[in-house]
Amino acid sequence: MTTQTLSLDAKAREHLEKATASSTGHSAKTLYGGHEQTLRQTLLALRASTELAEHDSPGEATLLVLRGRVTLRSGEDSWEGTPGDLLTIPPARHSLHALEDAAALLTVAKRG
Repeated sequence: MTTQTLSLDAKAREHLEKATASSTGHSAKTLYGGHEQTLRQTLLALRASTELAEHDSPGEATLLVLRGRVTLRSGEDSWEGTPGDLLTIPPARHSLHALEDAAALLTVAKRG
């Protein structure tokens, strides 16, 4: 196993630039793990007023807000996150909306 060190701040800055330039308004990059592994960590960047549409939860998951403000929605419930907040993603359909340019680290431990 190779040990890797990276700067979340630098990655957040890089992907916010990509999100701003993208027609979709967002950018994502898996930093650790992958679909074939149990644990996956993905950097998400969203331009203000864009969202990741409602989707199913792939397993136990958290979202660490690195920059900006986001709203996580599931059904009638919603939670706002700001830098440093760790949001627990519900095991139900949910969406993520950027209230301002935002970057977050999504950590997923998929179900066996």
